[in-house]
Amino acid sequence: MNVPLYEKIWMWAAGGMIVAFILMVFAGVAFSALEPPSHVETIDPAQVWTDARFANRGVTQSPTGATVIAVAMMFAFNPAEIHVPAGKPVTFRLTSADVTHGFQIVGTNANTMVIPGYISQFTTTFSTPGEYLIVCNEYCGLGHHQMYATLIVEEASS
Repeated sequence: MNVPLYEKIWMWAAGGMIVAFILMVFAGVAFSALEPPSHVETIDPAQVWTDARFANRGVTQSPTGATVIAVAMMFAFNPAEIHVPAGKPVTFRLTSADVTHGFQIVGTNANTMVIPGYISQFTTTFSTPGEYLIVCNEYCGLGHHQMYATLIVEEASS
């Protein structure tokens, strides 16, 4: 079989690129010293209900804002109704007692995954008072479509 020189060059170049990519993957795995992140707060999913960090679920308000402690479980959020002030930072601390859930406040940019064994935390400010729907946006089982809660953003009292 007679293969022209330019085709041989392209075949060898393609083969060389494949070998280079494979070597880069192996080098990345071998020399990157990957470890789980140390800054992630963990929790034993079997102890969520008795853990002191989640014993008082609900909203704690301070002059500078509010903190929401909540647990996602099949197929509900606890608490199911959350009242927070408008115009102040609200920190959400969430965990799951069973499977991976989502936590999305519809109409806002508040969205996180809630994974068993980990504590998810984010802070946001709601400028517009009103009622917002909280939904689970990660499939968590047959009752997933019924998993929701309500966030009520109240006008800050003067």
